[in-house]
Amino acid sequence: MNSYQKLKKKSPAKNDNQRRKIIVVLGPTASGKSALAVSLAKFIDANRKAFGTAGAEIISADSRQVYKGMDLGTGKITAREMGGVPHYMLDIVSPRKIFTASDYQKLAGKIIKNIFDAGKMPLICGGTGFYINALIFGAVFPDVKPNYKLRRALSKKNANELFKMLLKIDMKRAGQIDPQNPVRLIRALEIAKSCGRVPELKRQSINADVLFLGIKTDKPQLALKIRARLKRRLRRGMIKEVKGLHGNGLSWKRMEELGLEYRLVSRYLRGIVSKKEMEESLAKEIECYAKRQMTWFKKNKRIIWIENEKEAKTITEKFIQN
Repeated sequence: MNSYQKLKKKSPAKNDNQRRKIIVVLGPTASGKSALAVSLAKFIDANRKAFGTAGAEIISADSRQVYKGMDLGTGKITAREMGGVPHYMLDIVSPRKIFTASDYQKLAGKIIKNIFDAGKMPLICGGTGFYINALIFGAVFPDVKPNYKLRRALSKKNANELFKMLLKIDMKRAGQIDPQNPVRLIRALEIAKSCGRVPELKRQSINADVLFLGIKTDKPQLALKIRARLKRRLRRGMIKEVKGLHGNGLSWKRMEELGLEYRLVSRYLRGIVSKKEMEESLAKEIECYAKRQMTWFKKNKRIIWIENEKEAKTITEKFIQN
């Protein structure tokens, strides 16, 4: 079945042509999601009359780009790159605070409603599959309040230790979580210790037609892109950014929790690794992260994997007018 047949498979009734629609642009890190999302938003805006919409606005779905001051390390889109297209869920909370998928779901859900109320189309763009699923498939998260005493105790352990603890308490949840993400591991343990295990998430999908567009990537090409982008970010001042965050009160421990760029650059600044070791380890870890992202995305059989912008626009037009 090709991309266009997938879109036709579940077409709305003729009298339902005003049904609300959402487009999700996803893919691994460095694959070009942000640029494609902006291009699609402009494409929709340029065809307002034909598409019956007032335009499109973008909601980021990235678990670290929500934090203020974490720009180069997260590859956050710049104002120039936005090209005048409104973007949301960027720079909304201090990196000292823990921001959860539940927080994201609530705030992004309100933004979607506001975009719809303005007669526009929401365009979700990001690589955090858990956030995208929470927003689109409407997971209802367990109401377990933070246990700060437990969090302090767990924060002294590394990711491997936390993962082993979760395996003993709730093997099923351990099989679904990123074993290198201490923040999510601690939250899972917090819930498991409160409930006996992490309960199955109830789901209530969003009331809209959703098009999932995934950027198809070649592994060797993506690895080259990751390394080239890393060099650009280092040239532009990523080390200075991390140093500045610490100077403004962000602890080294919190840097470790934030992972990848912030963990390894902070280790370099503390003299734990050399600059060369930092760069090489970081490139490899980002490549591993991209692989984990793709493993997550492959679970969603609704994703249409596209090879270029032209194909994305053709599918987008068909989806909107269907």
